[in-house]
Amino acid sequence: MLVIVTEAIPDRLRGYLSRWLLEVRAGVFLADYSVKVREMLVKTIKENIETGNVVIAWSTNNESGFDFETLGTNRRIPTEIDGFKLVSFLPIDSDEKAKPPSDHDASSLTSPGKDIDNPIGSVENSLTSKSL
Repeated sequence: MLVIVTEAIPDRLRGYLSRWLLEVRAGVFLADYSVKVREMLVKTIKENIETGNVVIAWSTNNESGFDFETLGTNRRIPTEIDGFKLVSFLPIDSDEKAKPPSDHDASSLTSPGKDIDNPIGSVENSLTSKSL
């Protein structure tokens, strides 16, 4: 089994991959190919990835049953520890640090009906609520 997960790749590379693999979700490709075909796909991805990033995972005969490789700029880096391949993270640049949630964000997540003017105080009874 071969799984390729892409992010921010050029459309032409996505189209190329869709000729070889089944795109089951946006940017997630599946197939069952030989090592030679996988190596050809990896070579093509490396040549055309531009600013995107890709992770490629495949079945293999080892303790975990799979192996993987990352391509492009990504914080997740494969690291081998005691014979197992794990994922380590590069530190966040000071420019890319996630901002803490604001009070408005936190209140809307913890109490969804708090900001709605409703005498009963229930989201279900407000004019803005919609049932699924």
